[in-house]
Amino acid sequence: MSEKAEKRILEGPLAWEIFRFGIPLAVGAILQTTFNLVDAYLIAQLPKDEVGPAIGALGVCDQLAAVGTIFSYGVSTAAATIVSNHKGKGDLEAVKHTAWQSFLVVGLLSAIFGVLGLFAGPIVTGVIGLKGAVADVATRYLRVILAGSGTMFMLLQLTSIQRALGSSKTPVALLVLGNILNVIFAVLCLFGPNGPDGALGWGSGIARTLGIPAMGMVGAAWATVIARALVLVPSFAVLMWRFDVVPKKSERGPDRRVIRELMTLAWPTSAQFVLRITAMLLVNSLVARFYSTESDQSATTAMGLVFRVDSVALFVAMGWGGAAQTFVGLNLGAGNEARAKRAGLVTAAYDALMNVGFFVLLTFYAENVLRFFGKEDAPVAIGLDYLRIVGKSYVGLGIGVVLGNAITAAKAAKTAFRIDVGVLLFFQFPVCLIAVLVLKVSLLGLFMSVAATAFAGAFAYGAVYMQGNWLREVDHRGPPVDKSEQGKDDAGDESEAVEPG
Repeated sequence: MSEKAEKRILEGPLAWEIFRFGIPLAVGAILQTTFNLVDAYLIAQLPKDEVGPAIGALGVCDQLAAVGTIFSYGVSTAAATIVSNHKGKGDLEAVKHTAWQSFLVVGLLSAIFGVLGLFAGPIVTGVIGLKGAVADVATRYLRVILAGSGTMFMLLQLTSIQRALGSSKTPVALLVLGNILNVIFAVLCLFGPNGPDGALGWGSGIARTLGIPAMGMVGAAWATVIARALVLVPSFAVLMWRFDVVPKKSERGPDRRVIRELMTLAWPTSAQFVLRITAMLLVNSLVARFYSTESDQSATTAMGLVFRVDSVALFVAMGWGGAAQTFVGLNLGAGNEARAKRAGLVTAAYDALMNVGFFVLLTFYAENVLRFFGKEDAPVAIGLDYLRIVGKSYVGLGIGVVLGNAITAAKAAKTAFRIDVGVLLFFQFPVCLIAVLVLKVSLLGLFMSVAATAFAGAFAYGAVYMQGNWLREVDHRGPPVDKSEQGKDDAGDESEAVEPG
């Protein structure tokens, strides 16, 4: 980040600077979800007897795979927090050292979750309770996605470090490249030499020439993993050459002190998002066990459809949350506590406005969106009921995520974790279980419980944030040192932190 770009974050008009920094991050977050959106659309073009089980399996598989991503996201969030604080203080060597140590940790997580792919079958049948064809295709898909989960982990890590250093456009450009590659590989691997006619027909000849067989839904998993792996190459190049975060060779080994600091911040963030995914899996499990049968899995398929929409709202919130983390972290590192606190509130407001616009669009186009991924009437009808009820709560979901990131930027990750524990364990879990097991509500009643949880979370986060005790956990060391004494600025990325999105 150049000195001029850093000055804008620390001293520029706050609302405008957050807007132009946050918009590319929000768009980039949406692009991350399009890996799965593209898969869902292409899977919907499979033969009719494959579509229903595949869509139902995809929603559950994405949530299960997200557990690993969330663990990695915790490390990425912790690294971005520490890096932005070091950058705010002007300690460039600490920036390099922390970034490198975080890569070592993410590499280890990639290996661990890759091995977990061997246990995909017992997870989807014994834990989640999927049945029949949905369980079979979910098992095969999950094995590939978990084995290649390290590609997503590293992609999150690279973009988080770039964002912490003030870049918001380069990660978006690389994600666009990744999505283009994902479309190409998905068409080839899903349909092989016998692809559909029309716009997707181009893949048949290529697949026939290269000897690529039709893999069905599992092909989508291979396509996603390969596309992400290829995007990692330019992502590493940008980070290493433009931002110069590679330490000297003698300093590239594991540093227990730095890793311990990373994990101290990472585990509460990872745990709180695992709780969020667990809550979503609870809802899916209740739907699979009490509202689906071997012969009628419309409700399970519907949850796979609406998860695509839910993920957009969640990732947009994570994008704005990243902007909040950068502004709060840098300003706290520079000793500007009041501006840091205002930054979190302004960013949450932007996310809320974006989600209001999203819900308005859904009121007109929800059916078109759902039918983009599934053609059967019964699941689409259930999905429309879900979005009509839960879509309003995306505002609450986003506020909670953004303020949680702002609190984490003050190295108060445990505070954010305690808030989520309180909301999920003492509100959503009992409310959903009582509604289904005791009151025996319809699906609409279960959806209302989900929506109420999002607003409860927003209220809890808002109350804690305004109280301000979380600010006491950050280490204030005054304003950054004079940048003129620190050598050259990182070249080439000033325009990315300065130009509007």
